[in-house]
Amino acid sequence: MAIATLALYHSLVFVWYIFVTYSISLVRAEDRPSEVFLYGRQWKYLTVLNLVLQAVFYGISFLADVLRLIKKLPSVKYIISCRDLLFSVLAFPLSTFVFMSFWVLYTYNRELVYPKSLDGIIPMWLNHAMHTIVLPLALLEIFATPHRYPPKKKGLILLGFVSVAYLSWVLWIYSVTGEWVYPLFTFFSPVGLAAFFCSSTVLIVWIYNIGEFLNRMIWGDTVVILEYKRKGK
Repeated sequence: MAIATLALYHSLVFVWYIFVTYSISLVRAEDRPSEVFLYGRQWKYLTVLNLVLQAVFYGISFLADVLRLIKKLPSVKYIISCRDLLFSVLAFPLSTFVFMSFWVLYTYNRELVYPKSLDGIIPMWLNHAMHTIVLPLALLEIFATPHRYPPKKKGLILLGFVSVAYLSWVLWIYSVTGEWVYPLFTFFSPVGLAAFFCSSTVLIVWIYNIGEFLNRMIWGDTVVILEYKRKGK
């Protein structure tokens, strides 16, 4: 994809995620069910955190495109490296994980992740913006431009660190409020909860590997360096 076209695409998706994140903030406190948006407000939900992450990623991607267009070579190399690391370790895995985990649980029993009480508060389009559109956009990004993945060990360590950080946040909220972020967790024993967290970790590692596989399958060893492409050895 031409750099100018890529810049336009990234700018549009960046604005989209800013708009969706802003729309979530407009949900009035008095309209929220008692079990939703308590301690930690919306910042305890992986879905909302993912929206912020996607906005940051596409903002950085747009900046990289602009720097490539104006030939700011020393700066663009660093920005592209940050863009690729953010996409490979977080942006693609989390978008895919949010999509898969939400819709599997929603199909099984929506009350576990998205109670019916939210239907009158959060519009249908916003629900799909948070939980559905994130995956097609992540896949489209892989087709739009190649990304350099870090060494497998480094990538998984970073992904594991972020996963542990979010899990710690969830456990901290439970220790303070006595309520789980997701109603699903109330049905698990401590052993079952540990097994669920372990299976979620396995899933997100698998998603990471799928993203790396797709990137290599589509682009081979092509790596974007400054304003041109070269074949990596």
